[in-house]
Amino acid sequence: MQRERAAARARLERQIAEKLEKAKRRRQRTIIAGSVTAGLVLIGAVVWAITANGGEKPADAAPQDPGCVWTPDDTTANPDLKDVGAPPTGKAPAKGTQTMTLDMNIGVVEIEVATAKAPCTAQSMTYLANKNFFDNTKCHRLVTDGIHVLQCGDPSAKGTGGPSYKFAEENKPDKTDYSQNYPEGTVAMAKAQAPGSTGSQFFLVWGETPLPGDYTILGKITKGLDLIKKVGAEGATEADANGLTAPKSEVIIKKLTITPPQS
Repeated sequence: MQRERAAARARLERQIAEKLEKAKRRRQRTIIAGSVTAGLVLIGAVVWAITANGGEKPADAAPQDPGCVWTPDDTTANPDLKDVGAPPTGKAPAKGTQTMTLDMNIGVVEIEVATAKAPCTAQSMTYLANKNFFDNTKCHRLVTDGIHVLQCGDPSAKGTGGPSYKFAEENKPDKTDYSQNYPEGTVAMAKAQAPGSTGSQFFLVWGETPLPGDYTILGKITKGLDLIKKVGAEGATEADANGLTAPKSEVIIKKLTITPPQS
C-alpha cells in the first residue's frame, strides 16, 4: 500500500513538473514574439523618418507656424477702435530686447521690451508707436485694491479702445503662486476674457499684483518705477459708470517710442 501511494505521488509530481515546463516555454515564446513585434515597429519608424525627411511630407504633418497673425476687429461695432492698419504678417524678429520710452507729463519711464520672448507683441507695439498711436493719450485706469496697476494704451481713455486688430497672447507666466506671475516693475498686456484678444492696452505693475498667467509679459520697467508708485500712492478716483477708477493725478503719455531690437 505504501509503495502504491509513493508511486502515485511520484506520477503526480512528474505531471506538475511537465505542466510547469510547458507553461515556461509558452511564456518564453510570448516574450520573444513581443520583442520581434516591437523591433518591427521600431524599424518601421526609422524607415518612415528617413522617408519623411527625404521626400514628401506625410499628410498628417503639423502645419508650420505662420508667425504673427493680426485678426481684424470690428470698428463699426466699436467706434472706440482706432484704425491705423496692421503690421505685416509673418514671423517677427525674435531676438534681443528693445527700449520703450514713455515721455509722460509726470516724467520719463523706460521699459526693457522682451522682444525675443514676445516677438509679435513687440512688433505690434513698435508698429503702433511708429504710427503715433499712443501719443497724447491718458493712462485711463489705476487699481489700488487687490492688484496694483496703472493701465495705459487706449486712445479713447475709456478702457474699450485699441487698434483695429487683435492677436494671440505670448510669453505668459505659469507659476501656481499668482503673486509671482507679475512682480513689481512688470509691464504686461491687457486683454479681454477671450483668448487671442490682446490689443494695445498695457499695464504697469507698481505693487503686489496676484493674477493668473493669462497676460503677455511685454517687459520690465528699468527707469521711472518711482514715478508710477507715486501716482499709485496718490490714489484713484471713484469708479465711473463702466467701473473704471482713474488716477487722481492725471497721467498722460506725451510720446511713446521704441528702439530697434538689440542683441
